[in-house]
Amino acid sequence: MLITGTTVIATGWWFAQPLRLPASPYAFEVKSRATLKSVARDLASANVLPNEYALVLLARLRRADRTIKAGNYEIADGVTLYRLLDKLTQGDVTQTGVTVVEGSTYAELIAALKANPEIVKSVVEMPATEIAARIGIPNENLEGWFFPDTYFLARGSKDIGLLARGYRLMRARLDDAWARRAEDLPLKDPYDALILASIVEKETGNAADRPLIASVFVNRLRLGMRLQSDPTVIYGLGTSFDGNLHRRDLETDSPYNTYTRDGLPPTPIAFPGQASIDAVTRPPKTAYLYFVSRGDGTSEFTENLADHNRAVAKFQLGQRPSR
Repeated sequence: MLITGTTVIATGWWFAQPLRLPASPYAFEVKSRATLKSVARDLASANVLPNEYALVLLARLRRADRTIKAGNYEIADGVTLYRLLDKLTQGDVTQTGVTVVEGSTYAELIAALKANPEIVKSVVEMPATEIAARIGIPNENLEGWFFPDTYFLARGSKDIGLLARGYRLMRARLDDAWARRAEDLPLKDPYDALILASIVEKETGNAADRPLIASVFVNRLRLGMRLQSDPTVIYGLGTSFDGNLHRRDLETDSPYNTYTRDGLPPTPIAFPGQASIDAVTRPPKTAYLYFVSRGDGTSEFTENLADHNRAVAKFQLGQRPSR
């Protein structure tokens, strides 16, 4: 075919005209290993393109890479052949975002994935042990193993892809923090650090308090004191937790009751963020052994039981401490 300068100018004008879409927005899928020609043929059959040759011709004239990216696409009124070709070759797919919140749990993440209509459910109904095996997670319990972040993925992506990304990021962040850890930590491996970081994450949302809370728990572990962390007890109660922690809950033994059991609970209790991971692997040196909420989101830290009891009386019981 002979293409003259005049033909190129006229053709360029035509390529710049908005396409007449059968619906706006118009969504379509490009399957894996699809070619530009096969996609053009499908779009022509759907009356998105005037014919199946226009898109291929444009790619040839522009010397564009005709390797297109699989995924779900969406175009709207006003889109031209130029813009359509750019989207296909650049992989400008429609995306959905899933946020893994700091302090949230594995059960909450699975519920969010199940509720997202734009994600293909391939593993969320499987037992955690099978998911762990597929992703390569060394623990059968998946709690704590997905790094809190917002993950963007093409609509129609499988859930296992997001879980694998979340695990890889957590593994990398945890291993890096463990490699830079302080000396003489009373933690035997990175998983211990993940467990303790999850407890610190649930104990406070105050950034300034996180390192100090980590120091309290590290000091207690060094001395053989029990952690006595309410969030671990609440996690152990599961769906039976009614929103109020009772004395009987603190006295009823379970693997997650750090009032009745020594050391760390058997697994993390949530997804810790980077700040909590850093806090437990490089805690500040303090003599603190106790802390209590002041009621304003911050905590009061003390070194001995007598001072702690006075802090509890002041901030929790509303009593004026004796002098």
